[in-house]
Amino acid sequence: MSALLECRRLLLSFRSVEKAAAGTRLFLSTKASKPGDAAVVSSCPANTIINGVNYLKGQPPVLALPDEEYPQWLWGLLNNKTVAEDGPGGRAEKAQLRAENRRRIKDQNFLRTQ
Repeated sequence: MSALLECRRLLLSFRSVEKAAAGTRLFLSTKASKPGDAAVVSSCPANTIINGVNYLKGQPPVLALPDEEYPQWLWGLLNNKTVAEDGPGGRAEKAQLRAENRRRIKDQNFLRTQ
């Protein structure tokens, strides 16, 4: 049974990597004024028609704006959230326990179907 679980975990990890790679946009950093501040350039040039965003009939096509017109917080949405380690019983430990419990429940549910 443990070999079956290991195979399942390995398969799921490959699937998550494929999903992450398929849905990501390419960002190129350029020189910025501060060393910690890197300007972000999107992979979609300005005035490019974005397919699939406009779902209402009779509306003009949606065009990409220049990078300067988007808010700065938008470029940080793809970054992973980091939880500060604040000791036992803190947010980081709770997040880790939650992830372990989810993984355990999924494994148990998978074994019930076999």
